[in-house]
Amino acid sequence: MTDPERTVLRLSGPDTENFLQGLVTNDVTRLRDGLVYTALLTPQGKYRADFFLVPEDEAILLDVATPLIADLKKALMLYKLRAKVTIEDTDIVPARGTGNAPEGAFADPRDPAMGWRAYDGRASEDGIDWDALRVDAAVPETGIELTPDTFILEAGFERLNGVDFRKGCFVGQEVTARMKHKTELKKGLARVVVDGTAPVGTGIDADGKAVGTLFTQSHGAALAHLRFAQAKGEMRAGDAVVRYEAQT
Repeated sequence: MTDPERTVLRLSGPDTENFLQGLVTNDVTRLRDGLVYTALLTPQGKYRADFFLVPEDEAILLDVATPLIADLKKALMLYKLRAKVTIEDTDIVPARGTGNAPEGAFADPRDPAMGWRAYDGRASEDGIDWDALRVDAAVPETGIELTPDTFILEAGFERLNGVDFRKGCFVGQEVTARMKHKTELKKGLARVVVDGTAPVGTGIDADGKAVGTLFTQSHGAALAHLRFAQAKGEMRAGDAVVRYEAQT
């Protein structure tokens, strides 16, 4: 299946790699090995956009959720200043599928379960339950689990190969690095068991106290943002019952 809810930009020019390297959370030089999953943060360390960077001859493609494109382009132009970088729209529609990446496609770097992505106009697999795959692998989605109040480490970006602390500076690095060096995160994205359903964004309560928020649900499992120490026993999200088992 193609993915029409994505927009692809093309960045080109002699300063492109260095320009992106100083902005985004991941190491852009990894493009030599395939796709790079990364994010642009606010100076306060909060999520602004997540996207894939794609290697192309003499250029870098940027694959982002369409609702974020206007703000992202505005940010890129603001940070570009005098850098020799050209930012262009394209008519490329990404394709995706499961399993090993076929010739000309790229493995999704977030998790092997997320399959592959392609940018060559190919047709690809239909009938895939992407929500089920995301929930099983605890992969957050733009605009659902990833919102402007998100801190990316709480969304699992280190596990998803979306941040590199050895690459040098990036926007929002100071706050992100402080969170990295805490003994442990007290809250974050987790996979839970859910009996029943509730609208995305429904609050989760335990013993009458707010302990988190329920997001994507699929086949008796769900993604939730939880306060880990308080997320114990049987919890409620509207009419749904939620249970969390901490991973060891």
